[in-house]
Amino acid sequence: MSTKYLSVDTNAKTIKGQKLGFLTGILYLSPANESGKNLCPHASAGCKAACLYTAGRGAMSNVSNARMAKTLAFLADRKGFASQLKADIAFVKRKATKTGMTPCIRLNGTSDLPWHNVEGIIQENSDVQFYDYTPNPLRMMEYIRGELPANYHLTFSRKEDNDGWVETILEKGGNVAVVFSGSLPAVYKGKAVINGDESDLRFLDGKNVVVGLKAKGKGKKDLSGFVVQTQK
Repeated sequence: MSTKYLSVDTNAKTIKGQKLGFLTGILYLSPANESGKNLCPHASAGCKAACLYTAGRGAMSNVSNARMAKTLAFLADRKGFASQLKADIAFVKRKATKTGMTPCIRLNGTSDLPWHNVEGIIQENSDVQFYDYTPNPLRMMEYIRGELPANYHLTFSRKEDNDGWVETILEKGGNVAVVFSGSLPAVYKGKAVINGDESDLRFLDGKNVVVGLKAKGKGKKDLSGFVVQTQK
């Protein structure tokens, strides 16, 4: 048996997490308006153009078609989708146990949905660490105030149109992910920058830091401001 919706350690960053003892399951859906329904309501123009949907295996037609099929299944029957997703999470937990690793789940691999409000998925798996990036400032503030499930970690995504929120979230003690064109700076907006490409395990990051990510896919050609320009 394998998962129907979750991809288990299929990209370079999550595979790096295995060396740290974590088995990662990620849900990849069709982002923004790709499906006709906007699954990334806070996406900016620069974000859409540079989306990781175009990076790595995501550029392959069979992969994008599979993601579209999952998205349409979610939109057609959210309750049924959630039931299968819970079964997938149970599979990841069993596999982690067999391999001596700790399971973790990222449900917004290429979307930005409020999974903490969907059929108790996160709440019913309190023994599993969930994590996501989000450009939704209100959800991020809920996280900072401790209003989301205790096993759900969020990192705010900086975009070319939300600098005001970036500063507010950093002031409140949250973490912010920033995409850079070249070498990562040591400091950004007064906060230490860590290398977010060393693994995908954001819940292991220190508090109140900037998570530096190198531009990938179409993001390497971004001129919108979504990617912060730094020296190579």
